[in-house]
Amino acid sequence: MQVPLIDAAAVEDRLTWTSVADAIEAGHCAAKAEIGDLLLQRGADACLTRAAWLDGVGLALKSVTVFPGNVERHPPLPSVQGVVVLFDDTDGAVKALIDGPLVTKWKTAGDSVLGARLLARPDSRRLLILGSGVVAASLVEAYREVFPGLEDIAIWSRRSANADKLAAAKGGEAAGVRAVEDLEKTVREADIIACATMATAPLLQGNWVQPGSHVDLIGAFRPDMREADDALIAKAELFVDSRETAIHDIGELAIPLAAGIISESDVRGDLKDLATGQAGRSGPQAITLYKNGGGAHLDLMTANVIAQAWEHAR
Repeated sequence: MQVPLIDAAAVEDRLTWTSVADAIEAGHCAAKAEIGDLLLQRGADACLTRAAWLDGVGLALKSVTVFPGNVERHPPLPSVQGVVVLFDDTDGAVKALIDGPLVTKWKTAGDSVLGARLLARPDSRRLLILGSGVVAASLVEAYREVFPGLEDIAIWSRRSANADKLAAAKGGEAAGVRAVEDLEKTVREADIIACATMATAPLLQGNWVQPGSHVDLIGAFRPDMREADDALIAKAELFVDSRETAIHDIGELAIPLAAGIISESDVRGDLKDLATGQAGRSGPQAITLYKNGGGAHLDLMTANVIAQAWEHAR
């Protein structure tokens, strides 16, 4: 049997953010996944390989390269490239090869909007996105779908022209999407703040974030990367998608943990705790912070949704 190679053109019009978030939530109500990561680095460039095995669901291996400088090439190249290998749980056979950025796109934003669905106030009306790249673009669509009551989506980027371009591509002010330059002011007004940058030093200051807000941190994936400062980490109710991948291996929590700003017990729960109702926001005035670390079990759950969509499209 020929192994299918699945790309965006084959399935993307059959996927929804809600279905991906639902699959990730359901997966966390099942048996605990076995996961393993390998990170190789050369300066700012990286190769990240992640594997997961969820009994009764299957196995997945994702290998991606992250070359931030690719966007400056002429012509520009994608900064993230890779592939996901999906294996059958019964006999270990290769079921599909799936475009890595396709899985990453749907998994990353699906992970974040699920975290927000479980933690943010349901009456949230103002969303701020830090970043203007591929992930930021998918966050606009994902949050729009999962939080249909959003009235204002603000986009901030260190390069304001990029924020302008993304806001225009998503419909501009007529569609409730605008580019902003005053980060502090917009943070203070936001109900949900989603960070999808390549920052290695904090951009988001704790004294800007108001009670009742939800913070979604996505960008940091290396030990030297951070998007939020110590003040925010210290005062927020902390949650992660996976304790195994998000606490010790990513600078967002590992750096303040090593400095004694927080302890591991300050992390109130992960997606398994949230999905099964064992953890959650303490009250409407709490500041919740969710670190999206993107473990391979999430890639597995997302890859299965994509493979099923491809089967139905045949």
